[in-house]
Amino acid sequence: MVLVAGCAGTGTPGARNPGTGNPGTGTGAGTTLPSASVPASVPASVSASVPAQGSCERTAGSTANALPEVRGSGRGAEVWGLMFAPVPLAAGREVKIVWRMTGEGPLRVTAALPDGTAARLTWGPEAHGGSTWHRPGQEWGTGFVFPKPGCWEITLTRDRGSGTVWLPVR
Repeated sequence: MVLVAGCAGTGTPGARNPGTGNPGTGTGAGTTLPSASVPASVPASVSASVPAQGSCERTAGSTANALPEVRGSGRGAEVWGLMFAPVPLAAGREVKIVWRMTGEGPLRVTAALPDGTAARLTWGPEAHGGSTWHRPGQEWGTGFVFPKPGCWEITLTRDRGSGTVWLPVR
């Protein structure tokens, strides 16, 4: 299951401005979304806590006018991801993903398949000064290219706290 949030910004999904990770003029401080776009509580079934295929099967696609949101499983942290592309993601194409994560310290993000294939982090993580996407924790933007289809494990770590999100790529 995926929750969706409407996008109030302009620009091309996957496009970004240097220093902000946002489409537009490059002067924004974060992702612009309606403030009441997603409910404050999400059932545990939305959590991507089951490894590999089971988690990817529960990740649904987005609609033409909304962005998919995923909740990861955390260890000492809460993790959320906002995809700027339809889910499942497309192999070989850059996708912007905005993360919100509780904890302390800088964010480190990696993505790999169970066979060890790594996704290419094309930019980020770039800290966002704020946005109207309301989830716990600090916010960062990233750009990834997933080279081939599969169920990708995204690992997010901070000095205190870590989490995992599973994303399908076709």
